[in-house]
Amino acid sequence: MRVMVLVKATEDSERGLMPTAELLEAMGQFNEELVKAGIMKDADGLKPSSAGKRVAFDGLGRTVIDGPFAETKELVAGFWLWEVKDMDEAVAWVKRCPNPMPGPSEIEIRPLYEMEDFE
Repeated sequence: MRVMVLVKATEDSERGLMPTAELLEAMGQFNEELVKAGIMKDADGLKPSSAGKRVAFDGLGRTVIDGPFAETKELVAGFWLWEVKDMDEAVAWVKRCPNPMPGPSEIEIRPLYEMEDFE
């Protein structure tokens, strides 16, 4: 089962506050564990939404919207792409993760569609 693990943005991440050296080291160790376990397929952090754009679709029309975007709690600051046996395994790994932000934060786990979902 493939899952995307989404690190939700916070006011700090939207301000571009970089993680401490300690957090970077802890996350690096966690990522190494994921790789050694054969779980992690890809991962990266995202720049604040102020560096991004959205394209809104309405029929044939396209509107480009410059960041930053409202509702910080709905934004994503980073992601992992994992291969796990089931959602329980994904949750167990997330519970081992260092807190990715200096304060309260959330990580969301979403399964990806597989070919058998369309059969």
